Amino acid sequence: MSELTLVTETSAGRRKKAVRLDEDRIGYVLIAPFYFFLLVFVLIPILVNLYLSFTNYDLSNADWVGLKNYRILLSDQFFHIALKNTFVYTILTLLFCMVIGLMLALVLNRKLIGLSFLRTGFFMPHITSMVAVSMIWLWIYEPSHGLANSFLDVLGIKKIEWLYNENWAMPAVIFMSIWKLVGYNMVIYLAGLQSIPKDLYEASSVDGAGPKIQFFKVTLPMLTPVTFFLFITGLIHNFNAFEQIQILTHGGPMNSTTTLVHQIYNRAFTEFQMGYAAALSMILLFIIAFITLANFKYGSQTHE
Repeated sequence: MSELTLVTETSAGRRKKAVRLDEDRIGYVLIAPFYFFLLVFVLIPILVNLYLSFTNYDLSNADWVGLKNYRILLSDQFFHIALKNTFVYTILTLLFCMVIGLMLALVLNRKLIGLSFLRTGFFMPHITSMVAVSMIWLWIYEPSHGLANSFLDVLGIKKIEWLYNENWAMPAVIFMSIWKLVGYNMVIYLAGLQSIPKDLYEASSVDGAGPKIQFFKVTLPMLTPVTFFLFITGLIHNFNAFEQIQILTHGGPMNSTTTLVHQIYNRAFTEFQMGYAAALSMILLFIIAFITLANFKYGSQTHE
């Protein structure tokens, strides 16, 4: 090989390396805003909140108290009630949203008259502000002239003080949340149904499988990734429920609807116990992080 050829190949290699370095730099520049946002608005606040959870911070003093706030949590009855209510609200809302969302998706996956209108109508509440939806349902649940009790009156059923009765307040909030969120589950399930190859249904029909067997042996297994995605994202979303609780019930009556986020808000901005509120928020962060890590672990196992 001649010396000229070696020089040419060396120059070409250097140019490729320079181009690769330039592309890497451009890539770093393009993703820098995301990491800046993550650092400034996520990681630093988490670290600051973690520090405050070990203090008695009340907007003026921040004396170090160690694990005192976490020890108080163990005997705080309001924390226990809020934790229980959060799990009840999360599980019931999530399960009903997923089941009803799948049923609606199965119906709207067919050729129906006014199909686009029906899909839009069911999805519309999801894109509406939770505050606006809560204000509408606050009127619906109004004891004297609300739409819910007016409907019961037509049926000859005694009126219910929906948001003022500790036995009915949580079911009322859950029902409103299902109405608000079920459209999102429907759309995601609908996308999953439309991605299932029709060949699977044709092959199962040839083998003599009816609609019921096709649903349990073809549809549900093929929707497993979609179901798991909705389950994890729904858990995380419902654990952070606050707006509907604050607007509809303020956590009452008798703390029957208070949640973890609602307790964090009360301790921080009503009682100004910022340190204790920080400890509560760290517990919530731990629960959500645990769910997310379980998601990654289970997801990696299902793809192996």
